[in-house]
Amino acid sequence: MAKKANELAHTKWMCKYHIVFTPKYRRKVIYNQYKEDLREVLKQLCNYKGVQILEGHIMPDHVHMLVSIPPKISVSSFMGYLKGKSALMMFDRHANLKYKFGNRHFWSEGYYVSTVGLNEDTIRKYIQEQEKADIMQDKLSVKEYEDPFKG
Repeated sequence: MAKKANELAHTKWMCKYHIVFTPKYRRKVIYNQYKEDLREVLKQLCNYKGVQILEGHIMPDHVHMLVSIPPKISVSSFMGYLKGKSALMMFDRHANLKYKFGNRHFWSEGYYVSTVGLNEDTIRKYIQEQEKADIMQDKLSVKEYEDPFKG
């Protein structure tokens, strides 16, 4: 699959990033209505900044996104904008979250980011399969602890 660069009047660019960020204390709060609202909010904020979401997946305790960010926007300024505005918008939509997340801190500090380069297909597949992997991990972690020294 040929990758096409984006174009402006005098610039061609292909700046793609794999980004992962989590709610404060990695709380598992992104589910049901929150998940749908967060998806809308993230799409709206990305669209406003001209950032294209190539792939995305919202898990109960983290968000994976494969995005194309224009070169005029740094990744750090985009993430500050995305996390800050999305937190405010989620608190506006769901006032009860303010009590769970005092001081308007919905997201944890920091995030993970890596440049995509020519590995886009691999990263897309990883993001798509992330939910299956997390479900399997949850099933394994629910297993009752057995004392290896018993008997």
